[in-house]
Amino acid sequence: MIAFTVFLNCKNNTEKEDSIAQLTSLKESFKNDFLIGAAISNSQINQTDSLTNTVLIKEFNSITPENDMKWEQIHPQKDTFYFDVADKYVALGQKNNMNIVGHTLVWHSQLAPWMQDVKDSITMAKNIENHINTIVKRYKGKIDTWDVVNEALNEDGSLRTSHFYEVMGDNYIALAFNLAAKADPDAKLVYNDYNLWKPEKRAGVVRLVKKLQEQGIKIDGVGMQAHWSLEGPSIEDIENSIIAYSNLGVKISFTELDVTVLPNPWDLNGAAVEQSYEQFENDPKMNPYPEKLSDSAQTQLAKRYEDIFKLFLKHKDKIDRVTFWGVNDGQSWLNNWPIKGRTNHPLLFDRNYEPKKAYLSVLALKNK
Repeated sequence: MIAFTVFLNCKNNTEKEDSIAQLTSLKESFKNDFLIGAAISNSQINQTDSLTNTVLIKEFNSITPENDMKWEQIHPQKDTFYFDVADKYVALGQKNNMNIVGHTLVWHSQLAPWMQDVKDSITMAKNIENHINTIVKRYKGKIDTWDVVNEALNEDGSLRTSHFYEVMGDNYIALAFNLAAKADPDAKLVYNDYNLWKPEKRAGVVRLVKKLQEQGIKIDGVGMQAHWSLEGPSIEDIENSIIAYSNLGVKISFTELDVTVLPNPWDLNGAAVEQSYEQFENDPKMNPYPEKLSDSAQTQLAKRYEDIFKLFLKHKDKIDRVTFWGVNDGQSWLNNWPIKGRTNHPLLFDRNYEPKKAYLSVLALKNK
């Protein structure tokens, strides 16, 4: 606790970096349990801030690119691939001996506009093949894990009627996993989605994984995105999903962990980025912590993370990785979703990279 107190009194980044070095890290605390990851932004990939680098390298042993490997960024035109940032991302992970995640190969959102014009299944299959072969083979032996298909299910467990599905039916899912497995046989292949704690959606994932397995297609894991709140989902629902997916013979990754502390519209459903609620903008009730968290909210957040990580430790034999969706609060996508202009505080580090009570509550589980 002394090191933490010293950290809070630091006056500049250099002092903070020195103080951070005194703390036991997340990755060190959980090194015998599962990987601890963070999603990193373009600026973090480009290493423009020394304090960011210090926290990232000290605390995390796995990284995920927040946006820079999604289709519209990495493959913006049919015959054009943009690898500059992705190459830097992979190099950063290699330099610091990190588990490197590729996110994501096939997703209906943030899809390059030219792909939206593809209307026949043969052309689409060829484009998917070119996309996956070009990217996965480039990083063969460098990227450890691929989120192969992202968010292919509706909340009731049925297949989402995405552009991929409309043109190819569910064949695109098997195609994507099969191509990725052939392009890099040693990489772990994951299906990633949100709200996978829900019983109906859970059943849909079980059907999807079983179908791939029955076809002899490699799938190594299920990625539960874990965009959660102070109130839910329940620990029981999360645990039931961990067990259900593990029973399929695959590992579970918590791929996009954050805990919103803000109230959301009553009909908010999951983490679909297209949802927006303009009528709530500038409503102070929807933005109760514009400057900083209250002490009571800090305590609530710390207890929620403590409960979540207790569950993770209980099932550590089933879990590969826990990745936070961002390094600090200022980076979080939840600051502007689903209501623009809000200040959220969902991660373990605040906007100044100072560890919060939640950080200490998580570390305390392994450092008693």
